[in-house]
Amino acid sequence: MFEQYLPIIFVLGFALIFAILAIKSSSWIGPKKPNKEKLSTYESGMEPVGTARDKFSVKYYMVAVSFIVFDIEVVFLYPWAVSFLNLKPAETVYSLIIAMIFIVILIIGLLYEYKKGILKWD
Repeated sequence: MFEQYLPIIFVLGFALIFAILAIKSSSWIGPKKPNKEKLSTYESGMEPVGTARDKFSVKYYMVAVSFIVFDIEVVFLYPWAVSFLNLKPAETVYSLIIAMIFIVILIIGLLYEYKKGILKWD
């Protein structure tokens, strides 16, 4: 029974060894001439201001989540729009109602975000 898994173990082992060698080869072969300028933090050509631990506003995350939600909406509506013309009349009405319910739910979410002021930038 162990013989059946031998090729899989061989491929996984080879992949692991190859990954380790690929990662380590840059440190073994690459040039090593560090200086103060190369080791300094680079942030758009300017000296960094503040710490890297600054917190983002919740509005930033809410806009990001809104973008993802509406992006997923488009992903769901493309197949529906493509197959809409190929449906029978009874299926067309049902499909249209379901799509409208889906869009209304997303519009309610967008109105909620607008009411809470999430879309207003300071």
